Amino acid sequence: MPAKTRNILLPISLIYGGVVATRNWLYDKKIFRSAKFDFPVICVGNLAVGGTGKSPMVEYLVSLLKTKYVTATLSRGYKRKTKGFLVADEKSQAADIGDEPMQFHQKFPDVTVAVAEERVIGIPQLLFAKPETRVIILDDAFQHREVAAGLNLLLTDYNNLYPDDKLLPAGSLRDKKISSQRADIIIVTKCISNLTIEEKNVLIQKIKPSQKQKIFFTTIVYKDTYHLFTHEKLAGGLKEDILLVCGIANPKNIKAELSSRSNSVKTMRFKDHHVYNLPDINKIKENFSAINSVDKIIITTEKDAGRLSAFENELKDLPVFVLPMAHQFLFGEKKKFEELIFNFVESYKSASDVEPD
Repeated sequence: MPAKTRNILLPISLIYGGVVATRNWLYDKKIFRSAKFDFPVICVGNLAVGGTGKSPMVEYLVSLLKTKYVTATLSRGYKRKTKGFLVADEKSQAADIGDEPMQFHQKFPDVTVAVAEERVIGIPQLLFAKPETRVIILDDAFQHREVAAGLNLLLTDYNNLYPDDKLLPAGSLRDKKISSQRADIIIVTKCISNLTIEEKNVLIQKIKPSQKQKIFFTTIVYKDTYHLFTHEKLAGGLKEDILLVCGIANPKNIKAELSSRSNSVKTMRFKDHHVYNLPDINKIKENFSAINSVDKIIITTEKDAGRLSAFENELKDLPVFVLPMAHQFLFGEKKKFEELIFNFVESYKSASDVEPD
C-alpha cells in the first residue's frame, strides 16, 4: 500500500485501535472472561491479516504430535457454507468446513479436524465427540480471547514484522502490538535461508521478546509437487511455463520459487480464501490454453487445492499440480522447539493418567 494511502487511512486505524484496546482491556480486567481448560490447548496465530504461514505451522505441529498423542485441530472454518460445530469426514468438502481445515483433513485423514465459529463452545463439543483426544491445536485463534490457550504461538513474517506494521486499514495488524506479550513462543517465518546470527540478533532487538518468551526463526521449504486429483508426484521436475493459480494472502514466495525453477510464470491471483466458481474455472482453462507452449503446467497451493478439487470434471484433463510448503527451523533449533511442545503437552495429566485414591 502506498505511504500516502496509509496516511489517509490512519484516522480510521486510530478508531479501530481504540475499539481493539477497549476489548483487550475488558479481558485484562476480567470483565470479559476467557475460558481455561485443564487440557493441552495450543493456539497458532498472528497479529496480522494472513500470510505468516499459520497453516503450515499447524501441519508441523500435527505431524509432530500425532506420533505420540491423539491430536485434533479446531478452526473457525472461514467462508464455509455450514454453521455450528462439525467434524470432518470422508464426505466433507471445502464448502462444508473451509479451505484450510480441508487441507488438514486431506493431509491427515487419521487426525480429527473440527470447525466451530465459537471455539469456547467447540472445544467441549470436540472432546465429547472424540473423548480419546489428547491435545487440541487451535488454528488462527490468537486474537480470539474467549479461550485462554495453554500455549500461544505467535507468527510474524520476516518481510513484515509486526513491530514495523500498523493497525488496519492503514496496515495489516488486526490486534495491538502489545498483544504480542500474551505469546509464549514467537516465530519469525519466511526468513531467508542464509540468515546470519547478526541478522537474527537485530530481529530479536526489534521484536523485544520478554524473558519468558522463546523466539525461533523458520524459512520456507517446498515439498514434492503432486497431482491435484491422483496425488501422484510430478515426474521430471517443473515445466518450462507455469500458470500459477492462487487465492492466498501473499503469493510472493511461491511465485519467486516457481520463477527460479521455470522459464515463465503467469499468475492468476484471487483474494485470500477465494471460493472458486465455474466462471473462474473457465477463465483458468482459457488462460492456460493461451500459453503458447507444449511444456506447460498449472500450479496451485494446498490451500487452494481443497476448493479446486470440487471441479474435477472440469479440470481432470488439465495438468493441475499442487506445490506444498513447510517450515524449516534455522540455527539448529528444531529439537529445542519440539521439546517445548512435548513438555507442554506432558505437563497435563489426562483422566486416565491419574491414579484413583
